[in-house]
Amino acid sequence: MIIQFKKPLNQEILKDILNTMKQEHHHGILVDNHLVVFDIDSFDFNERQKSVIDRIEQHQPRYVLSSRAFKSDDTIIKTAHNEIGGNNFTVMAGPCSVENEEMIHRLAAEVKAAGATVLRGGAFKPRTSPYDFQGLGVNGLKYLREAADENGLDVITEVMSVAEIESVGQYTDIFQIGARNMQNYELLKAVGRTHKPVALKRGLSATIDELLNAAEYIASEGNFNIMLVERGIRSFDGTYTRNVLDVGAVPVLHKLTHFPVIIDPSHAAGHADLVAPLAYAGVAAGAQGLLIEVHQDPARALSDAAQQLTPAQFTKLVDHVNKIRAIDHEDELEAAEKSVYQQDSDSANNNG
Repeated sequence: MIIQFKKPLNQEILKDILNTMKQEHHHGILVDNHLVVFDIDSFDFNERQKSVIDRIEQHQPRYVLSSRAFKSDDTIIKTAHNEIGGNNFTVMAGPCSVENEEMIHRLAAEVKAAGATVLRGGAFKPRTSPYDFQGLGVNGLKYLREAADENGLDVITEVMSVAEIESVGQYTDIFQIGARNMQNYELLKAVGRTHKPVALKRGLSATIDELLNAAEYIASEGNFNIMLVERGIRSFDGTYTRNVLDVGAVPVLHKLTHFPVIIDPSHAAGHADLVAPLAYAGVAAGAQGLLIEVHQDPARALSDAAQQLTPAQFTKLVDHVNKIRAIDHEDELEAAEKSVYQQDSDSANNNG
Protein backbone atom coordinates (compact mmCIF):
# COMPACT_ATOMS: atom_id res chain seq x y z
CA MET A 1 0.00 0.00 0.00
CA ILE A 2 1.30 3.46 -0.96
CA ILE A 3 -0.06 6.43 0.97
CA GLN A 4 0.55 9.83 -0.61
CA PHE A 5 0.17 12.69 1.86
CA LYS A 6 -0.89 16.23 1.07
CA LYS A 7 1.78 18.91 1.06
CA PRO A 8 2.89 20.57 3.24
CA LEU A 9 3.10 17.55 5.53
CA ASN A 10 1.22 17.78 8.82
CA GLN A 11 3.98 16.38 11.02
CA GLU A 12 1.74 15.87 14.06
CA ILE A 13 -0.84 13.73 12.25
CA LEU A 14 1.88 11.96 10.24
CA LYS A 15 3.59 10.98 13.49
CA ASP A 16 0.26 9.66 14.76
CA ILE A 17 -0.15 7.49 11.63
CA LEU A 18 3.40 6.13 11.90
CA ASN A 19 2.90 5.28 15.58
CA THR A 20 -0.37 3.52 14.77
CA MET A 21 1.33 1.45 12.06
CA LYS A 22 4.17 0.57 14.41
CA GLN A 23 1.81 -0.49 17.21
CA GLU A 24 0.07 -2.87 14.83
CA HIS A 25 3.46 -4.26 13.71
CA HIS A 26 3.29 -3.04 10.09
CA HIS A 27 6.55 -2.36 8.27
CA GLY A 28 6.84 0.78 6.15
CA ILE A 29 9.22 3.33 4.64
CA LEU A 30 8.55 7.08 4.47
CA VAL A 31 10.12 8.92 1.52
CA ASP A 32 9.24 12.58 0.93
CA ASN A 33 5.41 12.62 1.12
CA HIS A 34 4.97 8.89 0.40
CA LEU A 35 4.55 6.14 2.97
CA VAL A 36 4.99 2.61 1.63
CA VAL A 37 3.53 -0.12 3.85
CA PHE A 38 4.69 -3.53 2.64
CA ASP A 39 2.55 -6.03 4.52
CA ILE A 40 -1.03 -4.67 4.05
CA ASP A 41 -3.09 -3.28 1.17
CA SER A 42 -5.74 -1.46 3.24
CA PHE A 43 -6.06 0.23 6.63
CA ASP A 44 -8.87 1.74 8.70
CA PHE A 45 -7.80 5.39 9.12
CA ASN A 46 -9.78 7.72 11.34
CA GLU A 47 -11.20 10.97 9.97
CA ARG A 48 -8.36 13.08 11.35
CA GLN A 49 -5.79 10.85 9.65
CA LYS A 50 -7.76 10.83 6.38
CA SER A 51 -7.67 14.63 6.28
CA VAL A 52 -3.91 14.65 5.44
CA ILE A 53 -4.02 11.85 2.86
CA ASP A 54 -4.12 12.80 -0.81
CA ARG A 55 -4.57 9.29 -2.24
CA ILE A 56 -3.93 5.63 -1.46
CA GLU A 57 -2.57 3.15 -4.01
CA GLN A 58 -3.66 -0.31 -2.85
CA HIS A 59 -2.27 -2.39 -5.69
CA GLN A 60 1.39 -1.98 -6.56
CA PRO A 61 4.20 -4.17 -7.92
CA ARG A 62 6.62 -5.88 -5.58
CA TYR A 63 9.28 -3.39 -6.70
CA VAL A 64 7.17 -0.66 -5.14
CA LEU A 65 9.91 1.93 -4.42
CA SER A 66 11.16 1.66 -8.00
CA SER A 67 7.72 1.96 -9.54
CA ARG A 68 5.87 4.86 -11.16
CA ALA A 69 3.05 4.16 -8.71
CA PHE A 70 5.37 5.29 -5.92
CA LYS A 71 7.02 8.21 -7.77
CA SER A 72 5.39 9.48 -10.95
CA ASP A 73 8.05 12.02 -11.94
CA ASP A 74 11.50 11.04 -13.24
CA THR A 75 14.37 10.61 -10.82
CA ILE A 76 17.22 13.01 -11.57
CA ILE A 77 20.64 11.88 -10.34
CA LYS A 78 23.02 14.75 -9.60
CA THR A 79 26.78 14.29 -9.67
CA ALA A 80 29.66 16.76 -9.77
CA HIS A 81 29.42 17.19 -13.56
CA ASN A 82 26.02 15.77 -14.55
CA GLU A 83 22.30 15.58 -14.04
CA ILE A 84 21.27 12.12 -15.21
CA GLY A 85 17.67 11.31 -16.08
CA GLY A 86 14.58 13.22 -17.12
CA ASN A 87 15.20 15.28 -20.26
CA ASN A 88 18.98 15.14 -19.75
CA PHE A 89 21.19 12.95 -21.93
CA THR A 90 24.47 11.58 -20.60
CA VAL A 91 27.32 10.03 -22.58
CA MET A 92 29.69 7.75 -20.66
CA ALA A 93 32.76 6.51 -22.50
CA GLY A 94 36.21 5.04 -22.05
CA PRO A 95 38.10 1.76 -22.36
CA CYS A 96 36.86 -1.61 -21.19
CA SER A 97 39.94 -1.79 -18.94
CA VAL A 98 42.36 0.81 -17.66
CA GLU A 99 45.59 -0.57 -19.09
CA ASN A 100 48.10 2.11 -18.13
CA GLU A 101 48.29 5.71 -16.94
CA GLU A 102 49.15 7.31 -20.28
CA MET A 103 46.31 5.69 -22.25
CA ILE A 104 43.55 6.68 -19.80
CA HIS A 105 44.71 10.31 -19.63
CA ARG A 106 44.77 10.56 -23.40
CA LEU A 107 41.41 8.82 -23.80
CA ALA A 108 39.77 11.01 -21.19
CA ALA A 109 40.65 14.11 -23.17
CA GLU A 110 39.44 12.53 -26.43
CA VAL A 111 36.06 11.34 -25.16
CA LYS A 112 35.51 14.68 -23.41
CA ALA A 113 36.17 16.50 -26.71
CA ALA A 114 33.60 14.27 -28.42
CA GLY A 115 30.89 15.02 -25.86
CA ALA A 116 31.25 12.52 -23.03
CA THR A 117 30.76 13.81 -19.48
CA VAL A 118 31.49 10.54 -17.64
CA LEU A 119 34.71 8.52 -17.97
CA ARG A 120 34.28 4.77 -17.80
CA GLY A 121 36.99 2.18 -17.29
CA GLY A 122 37.44 -1.10 -15.48
CA ALA A 123 40.02 -1.45 -12.71
CA PHE A 124 38.72 -4.78 -11.38
CA LYS A 125 37.57 -6.94 -14.29
CA PRO A 126 35.28 -9.99 -13.92
CA ARG A 127 36.44 -12.17 -16.82
CA THR A 128 34.99 -15.44 -18.05
CA SER A 129 38.43 -17.05 -17.98
CA PRO A 130 40.66 -16.74 -14.89
CA TYR A 131 43.65 -16.38 -17.23
CA ASP A 132 42.40 -13.19 -18.92
CA PHE A 133 43.54 -9.71 -17.90
CA GLN A 134 41.86 -8.89 -14.57
CA GLY A 135 42.60 -5.16 -14.41
CA LEU A 136 45.15 -2.98 -12.57
CA GLY A 137 43.19 -2.83 -9.32
CA VAL A 138 43.69 0.22 -7.11
CA ASN A 139 46.35 1.67 -9.42
CA GLY A 140 43.78 1.59 -12.22
CA LEU A 141 41.33 3.46 -10.00
CA LYS A 142 43.92 6.14 -9.27
CA TYR A 143 44.71 6.63 -12.96
CA LEU A 144 41.00 6.80 -13.77
CA ARG A 145 40.29 9.40 -11.09
CA GLU A 146 43.24 11.58 -12.05
CA ALA A 147 42.33 11.50 -15.74
CA ALA A 148 38.70 12.36 -15.00
CA ASP A 149 39.59 15.26 -12.70
CA GLU A 150 42.05 16.62 -15.23
CA ASN A 151 39.23 16.81 -17.80
CA GLY A 152 36.23 17.74 -15.64
CA LEU A 153 34.55 14.34 -15.92
CA ASP A 154 32.72 12.04 -13.53
CA VAL A 155 33.94 8.44 -13.09
CA ILE A 156 31.97 5.22 -13.48
CA THR A 157 33.66 1.92 -12.67
CA GLU A 158 32.59 -1.52 -11.57
CA VAL A 159 32.51 -2.74 -7.99
CA MET A 160 32.42 -6.52 -7.73
CA SER A 161 32.10 -7.28 -4.03
CA VAL A 162 31.06 -5.80 -0.71
CA ALA A 163 34.71 -5.82 0.36
CA GLU A 164 35.65 -3.49 -2.54
CA ILE A 165 33.00 -0.82 -1.88
CA GLU A 166 35.10 1.35 0.40
CA SER A 167 38.22 1.33 -1.80
CA VAL A 168 36.36 1.76 -5.10
CA GLY A 169 34.09 4.40 -3.54
CA GLN A 170 37.08 6.64 -2.85
CA TYR A 171 37.71 7.02 -6.59
CA THR A 172 34.38 6.71 -8.38
CA ASP A 173 31.33 8.96 -8.71
CA ILE A 174 29.09 6.10 -9.90
CA PHE A 175 29.22 2.46 -8.85
CA GLN A 176 28.63 0.09 -11.75
CA ILE A 177 27.02 -3.25 -10.89
CA GLY A 178 27.85 -5.66 -13.70
CA ALA A 179 25.42 -8.07 -15.34
CA ARG A 180 26.89 -11.03 -13.47
CA ASN A 181 26.23 -9.29 -10.15
CA MET A 182 22.71 -8.03 -10.83
CA GLN A 183 21.33 -10.53 -8.31
CA ASN A 184 24.20 -10.33 -5.83
CA TYR A 185 21.78 -9.14 -3.16
CA GLU A 186 24.34 -8.46 -0.43
CA LEU A 187 26.28 -6.25 -2.84
CA LEU A 188 23.07 -4.44 -3.89
CA LYS A 189 22.12 -3.77 -0.27
CA ALA A 190 25.63 -2.58 0.52
CA VAL A 191 25.77 -0.01 -2.33
CA GLY A 192 22.26 1.02 -1.27
CA ARG A 193 23.64 2.07 2.09
CA THR A 194 26.28 4.32 0.48
CA HIS A 195 23.81 6.66 -1.29
CA LYS A 196 26.36 6.99 -4.12
CA PRO A 197 24.82 6.74 -7.66
CA VAL A 198 24.57 3.17 -8.96
CA ALA A 199 24.43 2.00 -12.58
CA LEU A 200 22.69 -1.39 -12.41
CA LYS A 201 23.22 -3.56 -15.48
CA ARG A 202 20.57 -6.05 -16.54
CA GLY A 203 21.62 -9.66 -16.08
CA LEU A 204 22.43 -11.86 -19.06
CA SER A 205 19.09 -13.69 -18.84
CA ALA A 206 17.17 -11.40 -16.51
CA THR A 207 13.57 -10.37 -17.06
CA ILE A 208 12.50 -6.76 -16.67
CA ASP A 209 10.76 -7.60 -13.39
CA GLU A 210 13.95 -9.22 -12.09
CA LEU A 211 15.93 -6.09 -13.02
CA LEU A 212 13.44 -3.85 -11.20
CA ASN A 213 13.42 -6.09 -8.14
CA ALA A 214 17.22 -5.92 -8.10
CA ALA A 215 16.94 -2.12 -8.14
CA GLU A 216 14.48 -2.44 -5.26
CA TYR A 217 17.22 -3.97 -3.09
CA ILE A 218 19.25 -0.78 -3.55
CA ALA A 219 16.27 1.55 -3.06
CA SER A 220 15.09 -0.32 0.05
CA GLU A 221 18.33 0.73 1.77
CA GLY A 222 17.50 4.39 1.08
CA ASN A 223 19.52 4.96 -2.11
CA PHE A 224 17.34 6.22 -4.98
CA ASN A 225 20.30 7.32 -7.13
CA ILE A 226 19.85 4.38 -9.48
CA MET A 227 20.14 4.16 -13.26
CA LEU A 228 19.17 1.01 -15.15
CA VAL A 229 21.47 -0.20 -17.93
CA GLU A 230 20.16 -2.32 -20.81
CA ARG A 231 23.27 -4.10 -22.13
CA GLY A 232 21.74 -6.94 -24.11
CA ILE A 233 20.44 -10.32 -23.02
CA ARG A 234 21.64 -13.78 -23.96
CA SER A 235 19.83 -15.52 -26.80
CA PHE A 236 20.17 -18.70 -28.86
CA ASP A 237 22.18 -17.07 -31.68
CA GLY A 238 25.55 -15.73 -30.59
CA THR A 239 27.15 -15.94 -34.01
CA TYR A 240 26.61 -12.40 -35.24
CA THR A 241 26.07 -10.36 -32.06
CA ARG A 242 27.40 -10.90 -28.56
CA ASN A 243 23.95 -10.38 -27.02
CA VAL A 244 20.50 -9.22 -28.13
CA LEU A 245 19.85 -5.56 -27.32
CA ASP A 246 16.33 -5.35 -25.94
CA VAL A 247 15.38 -1.96 -27.40
CA GLY A 248 11.77 -2.54 -26.35
CA ALA A 249 12.89 -2.61 -22.73
CA VAL A 250 13.59 1.14 -22.88
CA PRO A 251 9.98 2.38 -23.30
CA VAL A 252 8.72 -0.44 -21.07
CA LEU A 253 11.06 0.63 -18.26
CA HIS A 254 10.05 4.28 -18.72
CA LYS A 255 6.45 3.19 -18.19
CA LEU A 256 7.19 1.06 -15.12
CA THR A 257 9.90 3.00 -13.26
CA HIS A 258 11.08 6.53 -12.52
CA PHE A 259 14.78 5.63 -12.72
CA PRO A 260 16.88 6.75 -15.73
CA VAL A 261 17.45 4.18 -18.49
CA ILE A 262 20.89 3.91 -20.11
CA ILE A 263 21.90 1.83 -23.15
CA ASP A 264 25.20 -0.09 -23.38
CA PRO A 265 25.42 -1.00 -27.08
CA SER A 266 29.05 -2.14 -26.82
CA HIS A 267 28.27 -5.28 -24.84
CA ALA A 268 25.18 -6.00 -26.87
CA ALA A 269 27.01 -5.72 -30.20
CA GLY A 270 30.27 -7.47 -29.51
CA HIS A 271 31.53 -6.01 -32.80
CA ALA A 272 32.59 -2.40 -33.32
CA ASP A 273 30.68 -1.95 -36.58
CA LEU A 274 27.39 -2.77 -34.83
CA VAL A 275 27.80 -0.44 -31.85
CA ALA A 276 26.61 2.73 -33.61
CA PRO A 277 23.40 1.25 -35.14
CA LEU A 278 22.41 -0.21 -31.78
CA ALA A 279 23.17 3.09 -30.05
CA TYR A 280 20.94 4.95 -32.53
CA ALA A 281 18.11 2.47 -31.95
CA GLY A 282 18.39 2.85 -28.19
CA VAL A 283 18.39 6.65 -28.37
CA ALA A 284 15.40 6.66 -30.73
CA ALA A 285 13.58 4.39 -28.25
CA GLY A 286 14.08 6.96 -25.47
CA ALA A 287 17.32 6.06 -23.69
CA GLN A 288 18.60 8.84 -21.43
CA GLY A 289 22.24 8.00 -21.91
CA LEU A 290 24.86 5.79 -23.52
CA LEU A 291 27.71 3.71 -22.09
CA ILE A 292 30.31 3.17 -24.83
CA GLU A 293 33.69 1.43 -24.91
CA VAL A 294 36.45 3.45 -26.61
CA HIS A 295 40.13 2.60 -27.10
CA GLN A 296 42.95 4.29 -29.07
CA ASP A 297 43.99 0.98 -30.63
CA PRO A 298 41.16 -1.54 -30.21
CA ALA A 299 43.05 -4.36 -31.92
CA ARG A 300 45.61 -4.28 -29.10
CA ALA A 301 43.11 -3.84 -26.23
CA LEU A 302 43.65 -6.25 -23.33
CA SER A 303 39.89 -6.91 -23.06
CA ASP A 304 36.85 -6.64 -25.36
CA ALA A 305 39.02 -5.73 -28.35
CA ALA A 306 36.38 -6.54 -30.97
CA GLN A 307 33.69 -4.17 -29.68
CA GLN A 308 35.68 -1.04 -28.78
CA LEU A 309 35.47 2.07 -30.96
CA THR A 310 38.32 4.34 -31.93
CA PRO A 311 38.02 7.96 -30.77
CA ALA A 312 37.18 8.99 -34.36
CA GLN A 313 34.36 6.42 -34.55
CA PHE A 314 33.07 7.54 -31.18
CA THR A 315 33.05 11.19 -32.25
CA LYS A 316 31.00 10.30 -35.32
CA LEU A 317 28.58 8.26 -33.19
CA VAL A 318 27.97 11.13 -30.76
CA ASP A 319 27.40 13.54 -33.65
CA HIS A 320 24.73 11.23 -35.13
CA VAL A 321 23.13 10.71 -31.70
CA ASN A 322 22.80 14.46 -31.27
CA LYS A 323 21.03 14.67 -34.63
CA ILE A 324 18.58 11.92 -33.63
CA ARG A 325 17.85 13.68 -30.35
CA ALA A 326 17.36 16.98 -32.19
CA ILE A 327 14.65 15.36 -34.34
CA ASP A 328 12.87 14.08 -31.23
CA HIS A 329 13.14 17.54 -29.66
CA GLU A 330 11.63 19.14 -32.76
CA ASP A 331 8.71 16.70 -32.58
CA GLU A 332 8.15 17.63 -28.93
CA LEU A 333 8.20 21.34 -29.76
CA GLU A 334 5.78 20.81 -32.65
CA ALA A 335 3.40 18.90 -30.39
CA ALA A 336 3.62 21.62 -27.74
CA GLU A 337 2.96 24.32 -30.34
CA LYS A 338 -0.08 22.41 -31.63
CA SER A 339 -1.38 22.10 -28.08
CA VAL A 340 -1.03 25.85 -27.46
CA TYR A 341 -2.66 26.61 -30.81
CA GLN A 342 -5.56 24.29 -29.99
CA GLN A 343 -6.03 25.95 -26.58
CA ASP A 344 -6.03 29.40 -28.18
CA SER A 345 -8.51 28.23 -30.82
CA ASP A 346 -10.81 26.69 -28.24
CA SER A 347 -10.64 29.87 -26.13
CA ALA A 348 -11.51 32.04 -29.15
CA ASN A 349 -14.44 29.79 -30.03
CA ASN A 350 -15.74 29.85 -26.47
CA ASN A 351 -15.46 33.64 -26.30
CA GLY A 352 -17.18 33.96 -29.66
